[in-house]
Amino acid sequence: MNKQNELAKIDVVILCGGLGTRLRPISEDLPKVLMPFAGRTFIDILIESLLPFGFRRFILCVGHLKEKIQKHFKKSDYEIIFSEETEPLGTGGALKNAAPIIECPSFLVMNGDSICPVDFSQFYTFHLQKGGILSILLAKPQTGQDYGVIEVDNNQRIISFREKNKCRKTMFINGGIYFMKRDILDHMPAEARFSLEYDLFPKVLSAGCYGFQTESEIIDIGTPERYVQALRKLSPSNSKEKLL
Repeated sequence: MNKQNELAKIDVVILCGGLGTRLRPISEDLPKVLMPFAGRTFIDILIESLLPFGFRRFILCVGHLKEKIQKHFKKSDYEIIFSEETEPLGTGGALKNAAPIIECPSFLVMNGDSICPVDFSQFYTFHLQKGGILSILLAKPQTGQDYGVIEVDNNQRIISFREKNKCRKTMFINGGIYFMKRDILDHMPAEARFSLEYDLFPKVLSAGCYGFQTESEIIDIGTPERYVQALRKLSPSNSKEKLL
């Protein structure tokens, strides 16, 4: 079985329920994932970057302004399933809420407000070969930005999560993209609202967490300044960022 056929069976969980407070005022009435990019939306670019690898089933965790996201996907050429939040649940709570509709032994989880050029076939192979409960994409930071830094050993096993600091080009950060074994759902905290990064990932370190390193830079739209940078980088005329 080729990798495209394998990845066609992998659920992609995209976290779209954030309030977008840091992106205000430009996103007052629009979810971050629907921010415009040259006639498309950010979520369109994100999903279209995944289709060539074979992914076809997408679970969107929606909350804030969810009706607009649902209307946007009224028609699509791939399967879209909505996991709805009635209140903000955080990144971890959103995944926990979506757990009943995740159908595969391993699945992909992504933040809905960032993108990173990566070969998902290689990333998935890495996840299978390492056999850990969690594989995190480790990306290059934008110099000077505040990010949490991840430390790995010589076998790419994650040994610690460090607090946010000003990153240098030699550091790797959490790229916001994860392959997870279904077993990780058994380690979810009892609380409804929690964070993947702070409440779950440190808890499962002993179960085997690995970092897949890429030299690519993460592009996110979390603030007005980063949105402007993303507009430039994701412009059709910019050939440096080849996402599709």
